[in-house]
Amino acid sequence: MAELVPEARIAIGHGQMRERELERVMNDFHHQRFNVLVCTTIIETGIDIPTANTIIIERADHFGLAQLHQLRGRVGRSHHQPMRLLTPHPKAMTTDAQKRLEAIASLEDLGAGFALATHDLEIRGAGELLGEDQSGQMETIGFSLYMELLENAVDALKAGREPSLEDLTSQQTEVELRMPSLLPDDFIPDVNTRLSFYKRIASAKNEQDLEEIKVELIDRFGRLPDAARNLLDIARLRQQAQKLGIRKLESNEKGGVIEFNEKNNVNPVWLIGLLQKQPQHFRLDGPTRLKFMQDLEERKTRMDWVRQFMRQLEENAVA
Repeated sequence: MAELVPEARIAIGHGQMRERELERVMNDFHHQRFNVLVCTTIIETGIDIPTANTIIIERADHFGLAQLHQLRGRVGRSHHQPMRLLTPHPKAMTTDAQKRLEAIASLEDLGAGFALATHDLEIRGAGELLGEDQSGQMETIGFSLYMELLENAVDALKAGREPSLEDLTSQQTEVELRMPSLLPDDFIPDVNTRLSFYKRIASAKNEQDLEEIKVELIDRFGRLPDAARNLLDIARLRQQAQKLGIRKLESNEKGGVIEFNEKNNVNPVWLIGLLQKQPQHFRLDGPTRLKFMQDLEERKTRMDWVRQFMRQLEENAVA
């Protein structure tokens, strides 16, 4: 790029960069200290730079319709006419990839998202929950999800209740610590193997199950990257939270919030004592929300603090 356009001021952005460094690059690009940004799909969502009016998507045949739609929306956010150049491989392009590119090129109007979704459905097929005609990678999760829904419905009928999807969703615990938590492509290259491990981690019943998965990952693929370690740690936190009756656990650089179910195992006496002893760090934000204020800018510090606090909740839980 520098050889082709020597006068260009070029910046580089990707997900492996440190958070502060990436933030600095995006800020400089926003203020036009650079006029060319070479980057990965990290800009797919959440980036609004009105001065950016041209995007070149290399190997566009590798992207799905939703990704292409999001990427092309990164330019043209002001009164300037945008340019969107999609460069597929001239030879090695599948029929479905060609259909995707034709669909994205044919729809430029506002509200094109619904039409694109329809095209995507036509290209990939609707699939089915069970059977051989599942689309995408649904075969790795469809049957388990069906069995889980069926099990919850049977339990509800046995208890004399009307089966409801809320019975399943109410049992789910959300944990969000604002840090990468995944099995990276370069750690497990095969997508089916990755999905299989994701499924096993999500289905793990206790810490021993997670420890066995961790040992197998290290044995088969080597040292765990930070993102994979975070994934397992968050799975452990989710198990703890479910036992305690916590609906949501969220943490960021300045603290976070814990939302309890109406029926939970948290010791109210211990919690009131905590609020009285440390009012500068803890306060109730409604009847079922505990807000905590801590300096947790470093990701490791955040993870360590949350794990320690969850242990305290466990140790003081009511039977």
